[in-house]
Amino acid sequence: MAEVFFADLRARKRQDSMTAKVRRLVDRAGIAQVVGEKDLVAVKVHFGERGGDAYVSPVFVRQVVDAVKAQGGNPFVTDTNTLYSGSRSNAVDHLTTAVEHGFDFAVLGCPVLIADGLRSGSVVDLPGVGKYFPQVHAAADLVASDALVVVSHFKGHEMAGFGGAVKNLAMGCAPASGKRDQHALRPKVHRDRCVGCGACVEVCPVHAISLVEERALINREVCIGCGECMTVCPQSAIGTGNPEDLREFVERLAEYATALAAPRREKTLYVNFVLRVTPDCDCVPWSDAPLVPDQGILASRDPVALDQACFDLVRNAPALPGTLLRKWH
Repeated sequence: MAEVFFADLRARKRQDSMTAKVRRLVDRAGIAQVVGEKDLVAVKVHFGERGGDAYVSPVFVRQVVDAVKAQGGNPFVTDTNTLYSGSRSNAVDHLTTAVEHGFDFAVLGCPVLIADGLRSGSVVDLPGVGKYFPQVHAAADLVASDALVVVSHFKGHEMAGFGGAVKNLAMGCAPASGKRDQHALRPKVHRDRCVGCGACVEVCPVHAISLVEERALINREVCIGCGECMTVCPQSAIGTGNPEDLREFVERLAEYATALAAPRREKTLYVNFVLRVTPDCDCVPWSDAPLVPDQGILASRDPVALDQACFDLVRNAPALPGTLLRKWH
């Protein structure tokens, strides 16, 4: 049975500070079994899209870096470029955003790299594990690393339902070509709701959307399924065209996660921060009000057990007033 370790948020003395708890949690969850002397260790994070502020604080990530160093490892903090347009679609803009959000050597105490190169072309193919992919595309620098610590912000997600360790592993460790593999869905415009504002047209990275008779129209032959149009539509006029698309999306995501985890199954640790549980992914350029109170920080060697524990905490937590949950029970 997989073990999941938990740190609450109470602190009445210095040794119970959040930073101290992160360090103790990582140590207790088995960083010593993951990191060896002189290992090059990738600390996989999400730097957050410019405009958002719900990503895991670099102050907490520093505690993970220091724990790696204490084991003799040589850490670097990293992420991969995005499929959609925004502030992280190439390494130059991505690193600029990372520094703006506090992810730099002065704060982290280690280098910051973009694992799939300047334009997401630094790719290594790995064997697939399921029905969709005979092979998967992985960011080359993550494959080349000796060990991996996946640090995730647990939150909602427009298509996956929630995002945690599994999604950060599957989507977050893949280059743009791997992200495209996983985005099986093709959005559909509900024209009765569309007001023709053009927000989706501006954000589409492949120019698959146009305004026809003052309503958005998606060319499904060109669309790559990144879902960015759904997140920016102010009228919620864009959704998935077929409910089965979402099932296929999460199945593809799970296959990618399994394949990307396989090369270093015994050399990976996962840490989830169940803080500021926003309804949307950190990929959107804003952070909506958290849905539930902050729950704590969890860690495990098993990403599925970890995400299940985080999901259970959120599901059983009381809803906060004044959030998107006012629409649902």
